[in-house]
Amino acid sequence: MKKETSGKDKSEQFEVSLRGKKVPVLTLDPKWYRLLDRVGNEDVKALEEKLNALLKRQGKVNTETKEIKKIKKRLMEEIVGYADEAAAGSAEADQKLAESKRLLEEANERLARYDDEILDLPQQIEEANRGLMRITMEHCYDTMQENTDEIEELDDWIRNMRIQLKKNLIRKQEMEAKNHEIYAFMHDVFGPDVMELFDLRYNPEEQHPVSAKEAKQKEAGTESPADPQGNGQPPVA
Repeated sequence: MKKETSGKDKSEQFEVSLRGKKVPVLTLDPKWYRLLDRVGNEDVKALEEKLNALLKRQGKVNTETKEIKKIKKRLMEEIVGYADEAAAGSAEADQKLAESKRLLEEANERLARYDDEILDLPQQIEEANRGLMRITMEHCYDTMQENTDEIEELDDWIRNMRIQLKKNLIRKQEMEAKNHEIYAFMHDVFGPDVMELFDLRYNPEEQHPVSAKEAKQKEAGTESPADPQGNGQPPVA
């Protein structure tokens, strides 16, 4: 008998199988959701929501980083322009220069914070995605194992039913053959007039069974030389 794999062993095997491989983001793949419909989504929801939240955050950080860089570029251009006017003695330009420098410093601080997230988010997304894939693979493995066990049971049931069906077919043929013989003897002994007095469900005109001997020969896998078709009828000359 094949030794069953424990949950710990399966997790270790999955980790080994995933090592060094690029794993697609599952929550972005419609086929993953179709797969869950077939294997169940137990223990998946929390990790699915976490992964989607990380993806959403990554999208926001990337978008805002691009916007901040645009603002930073504009501020730097303004600072260069205001610096010349401030150096020429313009008080208004000096105030605008100070404000632009303040905004530029804020932009740099925000970029610095986002830089850390930009570096950390891909790793967090990768870990959450691998965890989600591991749980999905475990569900698939368990479902397929359960299905395989049931398939084997059904195979045994079908095989036994076929054997029983064959036995019952042979038994049916033997009983039909006995009815045929009894009816023939009764017809010969008592005559057709007497036979009409009996309320018999057996109708020799509708049923043409093989003889009991031929039924046993069929069970043994042989046929009567006089009846090569095995249908209880004499060969046609």
